[in-house]
Amino acid sequence: MKKVIGVLVLFIGVNAFAQKREMKNEMTPDQMATLSTKKMTLALDLTESQQAKVYVLQLENATERQAKMKARKDGREDKSTKHLTSDQRYEMQSKMLDQKIEQKKKLKSVLTNEQFEKWEKMPHHRRGDHHKGKHKKGDKKGNKNKEQDND
Repeated sequence: MKKVIGVLVLFIGVNAFAQKREMKNEMTPDQMATLSTKKMTLALDLTESQQAKVYVLQLENATERQAKMKARKDGREDKSTKHLTSDQRYEMQSKMLDQKIEQKKKLKSVLTNEQFEKWEKMPHHRRGDHHKGKHKKGDKKGNKNKEQDND
């Protein structure tokens, strides 16, 4: 009886995890672009014309990202691209950085200098930073270093 309950609990847990994963990728590029534009509008006080331009940029990005995710998913299912060579990895990262530079240039042409500086300081647009936490290096518990500076 314990084994049956254990297997049942395990099955339910795996099933719930699989459903959460599927739900995560349900947004269309249009929805992603709309949400991203609205967040930027709230954070940067974008004008109507800026919103329209940012939406087009975000839609381009979301469409490209979705196509790349689909290609990676198909590659994983085929198991043909399981391990990338160092040259392939370099090429992929180089293309990604080129796209980020191009996106930044386009965004800079749409935003005012003040808005662009504010956008640069926003941590959520930089992909890798959310893994590192909110604290600066050496700042273990909140704003300890700022308190010392104020003394």
